[in-house]
Amino acid sequence: MNLILFAFWLWCSVAVYFLMLPDKQLATIVAGVFALAIPVVFFLPVKRHLAILLIVLAYVGVLIAWNNMQPSNDRVWVPSVAKNPYAITQDNQMTVHNIRNFDYQTEHDFIENYYDRTYNLDELESLSLILSYWDGGTIVAHTILSFGFKNGDYLAVSAETRLQKDELQELVQGFFNQYEMLYILADERDIIRLRTNFRKEEVFLYPINLDPENVRKVFDVIMARVNSLYQQPEFYNTLTQNCFTSLRADLSSIAPPKNKLDWRILANGYADQMLYENGDIATDLSFNEAKQYFHINQYVSNDNSPDNYSLRIRPYLAQPGS
Repeated sequence: MNLILFAFWLWCSVAVYFLMLPDKQLATIVAGVFALAIPVVFFLPVKRHLAILLIVLAYVGVLIAWNNMQPSNDRVWVPSVAKNPYAITQDNQMTVHNIRNFDYQTEHDFIENYYDRTYNLDELESLSLILSYWDGGTIVAHTILSFGFKNGDYLAVSAETRLQKDELQELVQGFFNQYEMLYILADERDIIRLRTNFRKEEVFLYPINLDPENVRKVFDVIMARVNSLYQQPEFYNTLTQNCFTSLRADLSSIAPPKNKLDWRILANGYADQMLYENGDIATDLSFNEAKQYFHINQYVSNDNSPDNYSLRIRPYLAQPGS
């Protein structure tokens, strides 16, 4: 019991701070008073059950206030997450609105551009998993999915924090409902090329071993999620609703995961290894060979041009049997 009370004390003390924002001075004072008051009540020379009751009521009050926090789609966002995508389906045709396709000169110098496109869902044929590593890290990677069509179109989806103008992304804030989530739908020439050619991240693109029928099912689930977020915003969470766990949940709705408790779900930088072991990556190469072959920086690092980008990062399309 004491351990549970202590854990709630830690969480509630931090939660109170974020509940009081954006007034940082008030937030610090209220959170500090709460953090001091709970131990004082706990050690007061009064009846034990009364002290526990008061503490539990304080925790309940924080939880009620926490559950009443509301995400929003109406804030002043940074340009990269300014527009919500959405999709309208009619028979086997889906029109996707607000597909991002920025024209980059540098990471921070770009021309904003969005387009709408109608896709023939009968032409969906492939799914790729992209893992992007930054600052030399290997434990965590940003995750992107990309859907391929027979006519050569690709539509990428990336679950990201929706930052407001002049807002920085911080790890702790991500646990405490400080960011909204957005599913970005983007052209690969934008969202992947930004990482390979301008941010200079290490990017790997793996073709997923999935037949067109199940690719369509995954696509439908993700587009339903896109439309849901367009109508009803949700909070991002560093642990439970991030770039990897959100998309993994979408995939899991089609095929139950084989590794429900695998440590690589949290250390998603090793997700490619997990998928390879499960036979989910479409390759006959060894894992080390696949890691080298599907490291796409080597194919585009010397050319910032967006021309034929999706083909250049998929050499196996030009070399059947690779």
